[in-house]
Amino acid sequence: MLLSALRSLFKLLLVLFLAAALLAVWGVLIEPRWVAHREIAVQVPGWRGPPGLKVAVASDWHIAHEFQRVMTIARANALVDEINAARPDVVLLPGDFISGRGEDGTTPEDVAAVLGRLYAPHGVYAVLGNHDWWVNGPRFTRALRAAGVKVLLNEAVPVPGTGLWVVGVGDRMTGHSDPAAATSRLPPGAQALMLMHDPASARELAPIPGLTVAAHTHGGQVWIPFYGSAVAPHGWPRDQTHGWVDIGGRPVYITSGLGVSIYPVRINMRPEWVMFSVSGSPAP
Repeated sequence: MLLSALRSLFKLLLVLFLAAALLAVWGVLIEPRWVAHREIAVQVPGWRGPPGLKVAVASDWHIAHEFQRVMTIARANALVDEINAARPDVVLLPGDFISGRGEDGTTPEDVAAVLGRLYAPHGVYAVLGNHDWWVNGPRFTRALRAAGVKVLLNEAVPVPGTGLWVVGVGDRMTGHSDPAAATSRLPPGAQALMLMHDPASARELAPIPGLTVAAHTHGGQVWIPFYGSAVAPHGWPRDQTHGWVDIGGRPVYITSGLGVSIYPVRINMRPEWVMFSVSGSPAP
């Protein structure tokens, strides 16, 4: 009887060990590199921009040279090629372009050489994330701008030939977020594409029609059914780390991002880049 019970216990432990090993292989080696390309249609009442405007959003790259940090230079270049092949009209980059604090020797110029290859006829726009500021915010800004990326810090710029604006809000975690300043230049009735790194900045953002996107959360990297994210940054709700979230009455899309941070694991939360197709609401 005892021997039979021990054998059953051993089999159970063996099954649990194998399941844990497979989950570890999946979470460390496979899912962090299994990038989703999502297509999302957005309808804006009274939309005055080009119908079907294609807006690519790619955030939280966390680029590094080391394989264990997931987003190597080679992988990032391949993703740039994939995004370019989809022919976006506009590209929005909501921050955290470098892994850690650049400990592996990756520089802002290395990152800019990759992201500067992105192309969209109406422009490539970026805001910096906390990791970019921790490395060197001004240096990142110079490097990205030199590569052709329009870096915004609490400012709005018109999108040539569209009647739209792009609003870029600074990073909240490092004390650079000023939504009021970001929207101060907008004319009355303006429609905008708005990007920020930290979704909490949207709580202070004026109600401007258009598309609003944020990043920073990575979707928690590990998503547990009926619970939410295993980790959510700075008290952010665990069940509001990915997808459409209502923030202050405004729909904000929070992307899960492309890279990883702190721990190189993703489980049930694939990395992603998103192509939004923005058009007007149908007539009633």
